[in-house]
Amino acid sequence: SYSWMQSLAKKYPNAVTLIEGGKTYQGRSILGLKISKSGAEKPGIFLEAGIHAREWIGPAAATYIINQLLTSEVDSVKNLAENYNWYVIPHANPDGFVYSHTYDRLWRKTRTSYGRCYGADPNRNWDFHWNEVGASSDACSDTYAGPEAFSEIETYSLSQYIASIKDKIQLYISLHSFSQYVLYPYGHTKLLPDNVKDFQQVFNDAVSAVSKRYNTKYTGGSIYDVMKPVAGDSVDWVYGTQGVRMSFCYELRPSSTSYATGFILPAAHIIPASEELLDSIVAMVSEVKTLGYLD
Repeated sequence: SYSWMQSLAKKYPNAVTLIEGGKTYQGRSILGLKISKSGAEKPGIFLEAGIHAREWIGPAAATYIINQLLTSEVDSVKNLAENYNWYVIPHANPDGFVYSHTYDRLWRKTRTSYGRCYGADPNRNWDFHWNEVGASSDACSDTYAGPEAFSEIETYSLSQYIASIKDKIQLYISLHSFSQYVLYPYGHTKLLPDNVKDFQQVFNDAVSAVSKRYNTKYTGGSIYDVMKPVAGDSVDWVYGTQGVRMSFCYELRPSSTSYATGFILPAAHIIPASEELLDSIVAMVSEVKTLGYLD
C-alpha cells in the first residue's frame, strides 16, 4: 500500500501530501497521507490503523476511506473531503504487519528484540497511565507494555508527529478489530471524561449509522467499561495529553467470535465493513461538528 500512497501523491498533487509518522525498529517508514482538498487550514481529523499487526481489516478500511475521500461522488463523503484536513496512517506498526504476513498471522506486537522474546504491545506503550492496569511486564506476553513508556520507536515517533500537529487535530479515530464496538476514554479507570455527555451523543449517532446499510450491530462505551482495563493506549494518550477532545476507537467486524477467526475476517467482508464504517464516520463527524468541536 506504500507504493499506492506514493502514486496518489503524484496523481492528486494539490490534495495529497505524503506524511511520515516516524520510523520502525527495522527501519521502515510509518507512511501516511494528508488529504487537504482545499489546501487551506481546515479542522483536522486523524485516522490511525494497524497498530496491532494481526488486525488486517483496520489498514484495509483506512485505505478504502482514503480512496473514497479522493474519488467519491456521494455528497456526504465529498463534504468530509472538502471541509476537513485528514491525516491517515494506515500502518502504525509496519514491522509487525509484515511479520503477520510472512511468519505468524496472529502476531500483534512490534518486532523489537527483548531477549528471548520479541515486541511490545504498541497500544499499551503510550505515556499516559502507562502499565498501571491491563498490560503485562512480561516481554513474552501479547500485552507487554515495554520496559518503559514510549520504549518502542513506533509509538514514540508517531506520538512526536501527532504532538507536532495537535493544534490542527480536533478528532482522533483509531481502527482495531474485532467485536463491533465504538469506544471512548478512558481505558485505565472507570472514571469518565469530563465531556462524557458529548462522547455519548457522538457514540449514539455513530452506532446508529453503522447499522443502516447492512444491519450490523455495534455497541460500546468507555474502554474500561466495555473491554477491560487497558492503560497506555493511543486514544487515551491523545485525549489525555494532547488536548484533542474527541478521540474514539472502532473495533471493526466481526462481532465477538472465537479468538483466531475473529482476526481472520474473510476478504468478502472488507468492502461492506469499510462502507458501514464510513457511514458511521460521516455521522460521527457531523455530530462532533454540531457539538462545536470542529469549528
